[in-house]
Amino acid sequence: MRYRGRMATEPARNHRFEEDLVGLDPADPEAQAFAAHLDRMERCEPAFTVEASLQGVSDFADSSTRASGPRWFFAALVAALIVLGVLVSAWDIIVRAVEWLSQ
Repeated sequence: MRYRGRMATEPARNHRFEEDLVGLDPADPEAQAFAAHLDRMERCEPAFTVEASLQGVSDFADSSTRASGPRWFFAALVAALIVLGVLVSAWDIIVRAVEWLSQ
């Protein structure tokens, strides 16, 4: 079965970085991860859109799952502080809305 000019069983390759990956096996997971890292580093999309913000959160989550030790702890702390900030903001909005409706 072919999909966009390649076999369905072949791994997706990023041809942008072929000269950077000369001598590496394209099927090697580490080479694929390095190509994905290069792609993230050279991404030139606007960062102020909702999609870009969600992509940034996705990149943070992917990199934090690969981290270990103090880096994992710091990533988990940042994620917990973000969730805490969202919960405090939501609670404040709910309290203000109830006060405004009770007037």
